[in-house]
Amino acid sequence: MVGLASRHLQNLSRRDFVAGAALIDGCWTAGEERDVVLDPATGEEIGDVVHCGAADMNLAIAAAERSFHDWREMLPQRRGAILRSWASLMRDHSEELAVLVTSEQGKPLAEARYEIAYGAGFLEWFAAEGERAYGETIPSHKPGSLLHVRMQPVGVAAAITPWNFPVAMMTRKAGAALAAGCPIIVKPAPETPLSALAVARLAEEAGLPRGVLQVLVGDPIELSTPLLGDTRVRALSFTGSTQVGRLLLEGAAVTVKKVSLELGGHAPFLIFDDVDLDKAVKGAMDAKFATSGQDCLAANRIYVQKGIYAPFVEAFAAAMAQLKVGHGLEPATNIGPMTKLSVANKCRAQIDDAAARGARVTTAKQDQSLGRNFVPPTLLSDVTDDMLIAREETFGPVAAVLPFDSEDEVLARANASEMGLAAYVYTDNLRRALRLSEKIECGMVGVNTASFTGPPIPFGGWKQSGIGREGSRHGIEEYMELKYVCFGDLAA
Repeated sequence: MVGLASRHLQNLSRRDFVAGAALIDGCWTAGEERDVVLDPATGEEIGDVVHCGAADMNLAIAAAERSFHDWREMLPQRRGAILRSWASLMRDHSEELAVLVTSEQGKPLAEARYEIAYGAGFLEWFAAEGERAYGETIPSHKPGSLLHVRMQPVGVAAAITPWNFPVAMMTRKAGAALAAGCPIIVKPAPETPLSALAVARLAEEAGLPRGVLQVLVGDPIELSTPLLGDTRVRALSFTGSTQVGRLLLEGAAVTVKKVSLELGGHAPFLIFDDVDLDKAVKGAMDAKFATSGQDCLAANRIYVQKGIYAPFVEAFAAAMAQLKVGHGLEPATNIGPMTKLSVANKCRAQIDDAAARGARVTTAKQDQSLGRNFVPPTLLSDVTDDMLIAREETFGPVAAVLPFDSEDEVLARANASEMGLAAYVYTDNLRRALRLSEKIECGMVGVNTASFTGPPIPFGGWKQSGIGREGSRHGIEEYMELKYVCFGDLAA
């Protein structure tokens, strides 16, 4: 029987979006060895892609190096026009791309549509940033001299993208690199290759020259080894787990590459008893359950001041009970499957650990016919700091609620983690909001809002949550080098 995802994919007007060929040196390579792509909701095979190896990656690196000179010499306005055309094509095909994302990643279709628009926004943003990569003139400390600083592209770049945002993380990295004048090689996650390859087809149609963007799918270790060891690859960007990020950082050190890493999150969500309860519940729902909880920004530790702890837990549980679990292509779905069984199993292990240690477990009803990749929205209340879910990232629809007494106490507990990507503060006390936004050890803080990302903001974390920034005017700097030039002997 043909499953829901397969039926949707068969109805795509762009059949080439599911061809599964790799883009290497301007050619769509089919290859004999193939990797299967599965619908995480059903386990059904929905497509296959060519399995690339180290030899293919070496060809891609050589092609990128050949394309570098002409691409960097192209006027920024022309590079920007190509990026804008790419973004426009993505918007034109947003529904087909969204179906691809949901079919292979599992997120609800409405969220997949948002991701396509979000991803296109990065191309438009960096199209303009490439035209604003200004240098500077330094007041000279040497008589008769003129001092300049220029921004120049670093060279061939590589991007290793995650399975939770397969389109947006590709365009956030590629948009910055391409605007800077760097060719880029993208290795998408093996779970979600179809949407990345489809977006690459649109990039080609937008006018990207041969070798400037290449996309290869295959074994992560086999493909990353040439990227790390080749001196022609001068920049590496990775989004994924902290564990893998450490290994890539170590490997990139051999050739001293520029590295930007967006790694794990363990976001604290602080709710004080002066805030409106409904506003706090809505914020916690939005911050916890986007992408079915598979989001590095997801609220992982929801700290609630004791004055409103009991009513919050009651209202939060009631809101969670309204979430509909199901296939992402079903219109009413709020929570789709976990993309990987290992993620679902980690959620279950954290629930079991918390229950064994005394947490109260409230689990939403779930259709028992749904597969093992599904985790019902689960509330863990009365969580303590020694439980697994309080110490490690969840990446699923399991919400941990912890009571606290004072501001100083909750600040210390929020900062007691080596993760420092994002934090949330809900309070109507302006002084408290300012104090906490200053003292929380995270790269990003949302005050009375769960929505703060987008192309203009510098996305990134502190501590072991990453290095560097993506988006904003700082994002293009990850693919550029500073060059200082001193013009001497200018005296008449």
